[in-house]
Amino acid sequence: MTFHDIFQSNFLENVSSVSVFDMVLALALAFGLGIFIFLIYKKTYNGVMYSSSFGVTLIALTMITTVVILAVTSNVVLSLGMVGALSIVRFRTAIKEPLDIAFLFWSIAVGIVLAAGMIPLAVIGSVIIGLILLVFVNRKSHTNPYIVVLQCGSHESEQAARAYLEKHTDRCVVKGKTAQKGHIELNLEVRLKDDDTDFINELSEMDGVASAVLVSFNGEYMG
Repeated sequence: MTFHDIFQSNFLENVSSVSVFDMVLALALAFGLGIFIFLIYKKTYNGVMYSSSFGVTLIALTMITTVVILAVTSNVVLSLGMVGALSIVRFRTAIKEPLDIAFLFWSIAVGIVLAAGMIPLAVIGSVIIGLILLVFVNRKSHTNPYIVVLQCGSHESEQAARAYLEKHTDRCVVKGKTAQKGHIELNLEVRLKDDDTDFINELSEMDGVASAVLVSFNGEYMG
């Protein structure tokens, strides 16, 4: 290929490779399904701090994927170059919630399917996935786990506090223990018999118990 051949390339011929109607229709559907994914994410979010930027990212990711796949499907040579270009991209943002990974792949998959022209698959599949997430993510367990943090002054008070918890809860399991001279701290997972938490007040008034804290727990441990 000479220097003259470069300027004689068929760059302008690629302008009409994807029609304007197809582009507008695909992007409109991608935007609509991206909004749907965003609403499902907002409805099923169970984390501590909700991030609105991640929800907007889901919408943008659906549309961006659609644009990329439209370009790839219109030109085989471009698809090979796109693979090489995207292979050097590295994402360093940490995923805080495991379910966020599912939403990211959902957005990417919808963009790919829409750009491939499989509109019914993208729409019906997204509706089914959204309904499944609404049912299973928002379903609450019958007995929610709690963590009780106890600070005791002696071994005797520790045994008395544990006996009291085992009597007033359905389950009491030690998850962590820190012992210092004249001070013992216990972390116990408990399952309540009902929604009454007054037993914590009585537990904190026992002899040798410095404090008793009841914390809602989602069941995920580190280490």
